[in-house]
Amino acid sequence: MFKRTTILLAVISIFIACDNPSEKKEKLNYPETKKVDQSDDYFGTKVDDPYRWLENDTSKATEAWVKAENEVTFDYLNKIPYKAKIAERLKELLNYARVGAPRKVGDFYFVTKNDGLQNQSVVYFKEGKDGEEKIFLDPNTMSSDGTVAASLGSASKDDKYVAININRAGSDWSEIVIREVATNKQLDDKVEFVKFSGASWYKDGFFYSRFPTSGGSGLSNKNEFHSVYYHKLGTDQKEDVLVYKNNENALLYHNISVTEDEDYFVLYAFQGTQGVEIKTRPASDDLSVPFNEMINGFDNESYVVKYYNGRFLIRTNIDAPNYRLISIDPKNVDKENWEELIAEKESVFEGASTGAGKLFAHYLENAQTKIYQSNIDEIKLLEVKLPAPGTANGFGGKMKDETLFYSFTSFTYPGTIFEYDPETKESELYFQPELKFIPADYESKQVWYKSKDGTEVSMFIVHKKGLKLDGTNPTYLYAYGGFNINLTPSFSTTNIVLLENGGIYAMPNLRGGGEYGEKWHEAGMLMEKQNVFDDFIAAAEYLISEKYTSKDKLAIAGGSNGGLLVGACLTQRPELFKVTFPAVGVLDMLRYHKFTVGWGWVPEYGSSEQSKEMFDYLHAYSPLHNVKQGVEYPATMITTADHDDRVVPAHSFKFAATLQAKSGGTNPLLIRIEEKAGHGAGTPISKIIEQKADIWSFMFWEMGYKEL
Repeated sequence: MFKRTTILLAVISIFIACDNPSEKKEKLNYPETKKVDQSDDYFGTKVDDPYRWLENDTSKATEAWVKAENEVTFDYLNKIPYKAKIAERLKELLNYARVGAPRKVGDFYFVTKNDGLQNQSVVYFKEGKDGEEKIFLDPNTMSSDGTVAASLGSASKDDKYVAININRAGSDWSEIVIREVATNKQLDDKVEFVKFSGASWYKDGFFYSRFPTSGGSGLSNKNEFHSVYYHKLGTDQKEDVLVYKNNENALLYHNISVTEDEDYFVLYAFQGTQGVEIKTRPASDDLSVPFNEMINGFDNESYVVKYYNGRFLIRTNIDAPNYRLISIDPKNVDKENWEELIAEKESVFEGASTGAGKLFAHYLENAQTKIYQSNIDEIKLLEVKLPAPGTANGFGGKMKDETLFYSFTSFTYPGTIFEYDPETKESELYFQPELKFIPADYESKQVWYKSKDGTEVSMFIVHKKGLKLDGTNPTYLYAYGGFNINLTPSFSTTNIVLLENGGIYAMPNLRGGGEYGEKWHEAGMLMEKQNVFDDFIAAAEYLISEKYTSKDKLAIAGGSNGGLLVGACLTQRPELFKVTFPAVGVLDMLRYHKFTVGWGWVPEYGSSEQSKEMFDYLHAYSPLHNVKQGVEYPATMITTADHDDRVVPAHSFKFAATLQAKSGGTNPLLIRIEEKAGHGAGTPISKIIEQKADIWSFMFWEMGYKEL
């Protein structure tokens, strides 16, 4: 399937094992982190917080601490003899053309492209399939260092304009600007203080959601009263109309979508990351007309797939943990009048899309994609043939489109774009990358193992074909386990450095994720969260018992909620891992809800303030509060960024300071703090190469490899 290309740079040589060069060293000389007399009372339990001052991420004292910690970290990393070699190999591996799925807007086709090492992908457009391709949007021209990310948003109903979302330095805060498609001229319109929102067009303007302007530039301030506004083209943002604000509850997200034919407005209210309420009303120019309730409360997940023939098609897990598709008449919304179009199945109904007059049902079967096509008027699911087992995304467009596009990937199948004809059900290759390694040299498999309580958990394992399972292979165990998020097979160029040198990549589907439905998710949230950590620890023990690796060759990694996972596991079972990488992690479980949008995670985690029982549970696993004096912790590199306004860097700052102060061993406990970066989205390629080179070199060095 894939072209075999000449390797321009010799593959990094096979590891030469040795005694760990960092052993028998004295404890690193970390920066002195002052302690303050700060404690809080939770239901009669006193909890000290001596590094509370690090929560002020803009203070001179914190800035000085960050600088001092980075000096220690990079001094250590830069002495690893093969770090530069790894960076060069990553640069070579990433230097290949990547293309996104085309998108049709009127007579124009838009596509994102990256020639290889461009910090941000460029958006091109052309009139018709055979038109001359030109640059429409190049985010690389918006900053000198590639830290401004800009993406193509929604198009107006007449296809005359498109919205552009701009994010700076990795922040979640964004601004929306407008461009005319035919001329590629940017209008004077600009809306700011936007977070977690795009533009939803209606007539000569669009709906968008934002927080109040006061404190909008803050990177750690609590964000409240997410409200919907309407912006009319050609006017100043100060004239925008407030369409919806819940004055009774400051801790909700709100978004409005407009049906394709502009018949209805749909208002979503999100309690956080769990629970959705839906209201609708007929579209009209009078924006003060109230919305009508359709699905009330925040006990379930529902979203509108399509408004069709006077009814809403809705994917929901109401009375169906694995989700189903129902139809609701907006004029008669009582539950007894709902019609079931697709019943719940054993596999998870992951989502649905429409385009080219068809409905596409997206399923997960053993954490891998299955796509089924149907007419909308008469539901009859017919499977779409995909290139191989893996992950597919796309199959969406306007109802008048004739063909659609989708992307496909797996662990050994780099992201490839196909054009799909719903009439013939045939896929035609649109773009396939040419790589500087041979995917056919690697294999992936799915295994099942038992967790602590006997629950069967699935895990994907990727390595070079013919690899000897003798317990000596460097292994990188990565997971997430939360928020109903699915981890499915996907290709990672940066993982090749591990795989081509005899390493193993392992990815389990822990409870808390959505790979096996809402029950699987609920089994890893709130007061069942320990199940997630047990699942991850059991994955590590399986890899060791089956001779994939050993304790001395095992690294664990995860980001955000996955950073919490790593933090909890390294404090609960420090002897089990050689290296740990908690990235942008939620590590202070007693105070996470007090920063930016942390309140939105309370439905998933619970809050230390809601009850003594919940406090006790959180306190028992909170990574920050379970670092013990005198324990030898594995070599650890915490990663965070100065513009992370989702999981604020104070989590990582306080955790690093605590580990460094209490550890009884000599393993390095570093924190790497990226500048002008955020939670991960929009990170420029140059920074990705630098960070992954640091991660791989640190991992290999701590596992005892003198040379690569």
